[in-house]
Amino acid sequence: MANVLSIDNKIAVIGALAEGSSIRSIERITGVHRDTIMRLGVKVGQGCTAMMDAKMRNLSCARLEMDEIWGFVGKKDRNVKMGDSMEIGSVWTFCAIDSDTKLVPAFKGWLHDTGDPAKPAQHVTILHVPPVVSPVTAVRAFIVQEFRNAQAAEA
Repeated sequence: MANVLSIDNKIAVIGALAEGSSIRSIERITGVHRDTIMRLGVKVGQGCTAMMDAKMRNLSCARLEMDEIWGFVGKKDRNVKMGDSMEIGSVWTFCAIDSDTKLVPAFKGWLHDTGDPAKPAQHVTILHVPPVVSPVTAVRAFIVQEFRNAQAAEA
């Protein structure tokens, strides 16, 4: 039999990821290897993206506010050296926020600041969140559905 995480471990890992815990802290807390945590996070993220893309249609957002969030991958730009990977450095996330419900119907992220947000160096992701559903609720709904599908397949 394959080495498969229990449902309780999957819930603990995804819950910790949704709360913003680091991969290594989740590894210490749950005893699940960091590569497994990453694979589970990617799988849940892909499922959430597919579900949200299918459900988010004909939104009635009256007013959207735009915001940007800066972060970095690996190290800050001032510490990036010639020859470092192009995946290291600044990351910008641009968010559209519904001012009435405070939900985020869409966001885009870019690696590296080219100085011109209209011409990003590398497009990273687009995520759509359906109206009246918070991202945490959407993640939890996907997890429950994934586990129900797994239990039905085992039966």
